[in-house]
Parts: sequence; structure tokens; C-alpha cells
Amino acid sequence: MQWTVHGERQIYSNPWVNLWLTDVQQPDGHRFEHHVVRMRHLAVAAVVDDHSRVLMMWRHRFITDTWGWELPMGLIEADETPGQAAAREVEEETGWRVDAMKPLVYAQPANGITDSEHHIFRADGATYAGPPTEMNESDRIEWIPLREIRGLIDRREIVSSGSLVGLLYLLLDTET
Repeated sequence: MQWTVHGERQIYSNPWVNLWLTDVQQPDGHRFEHHVVRMRHLAVAAVVDDHSRVLMMWRHRFITDTWGWELPMGLIEADETPGQAAAREVEEETGWRVDAMKPLVYAQPANGITDSEHHIFRADGATYAGPPTEMNESDRIEWIPLREIRGLIDRREIVSSGSLVGLLYLLLDTET
């Protein structure tokens, strides 16, 4: 059943997030205003080496005051494709350069409240290019064996949606 959108108005805006109030009507006729968060879209990279390890970053997220492992990721700029953004983020955040990105999976992590899109890519192999240029992203960068990913998820050491979706899909891909 499809909801009807009668209109919307922006109530807050900045370069990172925009908040809209949308006038919607449910199929049963109930009509109300619903908050919608509009965000710039995200590119995520799962880089796998020839030893079945994935490139990950250990980082702190101040919003939840938690530490966890994450894949390299970042916002897609207006002048780049999602694949270009994923490759750029890998090099900026980890210091590793990838040759080619191939689409792995696409996700909308909270599509009941936000229009955020996660474009998740896979790269097979990378070349070390030097220290990361983004110095505020992580405490450490490591190649984590894929066989250890399930345990990290179970211990809540991987909770980021972009990382979880990419890694779970990657694990499914390696089982076939």
C-alpha cells in the first residue's frame, strides 16, 4: 500500500543534513505530518586482499560514544560517482590505493525516516600509497581475516550499518 505525499517543507538545512516536514496520507485515510531526514549519499568500500582479509579502521563515534571496526566510507561529492568516492575514501582514510571498485550491494539503512543511500563496493587488493591524509578518522588500520568478522559482529565491535551490510554480503559472497 502506497502512502500519498501532499507536500513538504524544509524546516532545517546544513551541508550535512536536512530536515523536512512531509504532509502524508496513509491508505486508510489518516493524514499527518511526518519528519523526513534528507542526507547526502554514502560510498563504502570493502577491500579484500589475497589472504582473505578485509581492510578495516578502528574508530570512535562521538554520537554514541562507542568504538568499533568500520569499513572506509564517506560522502559522495557532487563531481564524482559512488565508485570514485569509495576509492577516494579508501586512500584518504587508510593510505591504501585500490585499482578498481565493483558494486557489491546497495542499501537504504533507515528508509522509514531518511533517504540516505549506501553504495557499497568491493575492491580486490590494494597498494600501500602512504599514511592516511584524513588524520581524524581512526586510531588504527588493520587487515582483518574474514573468518574473524562474525565474532566481531557478535561482540558488537562492528555496528555501523554501512559496514555491517557490506561485510555480511561479503561473507555471503565467499560462501558460494
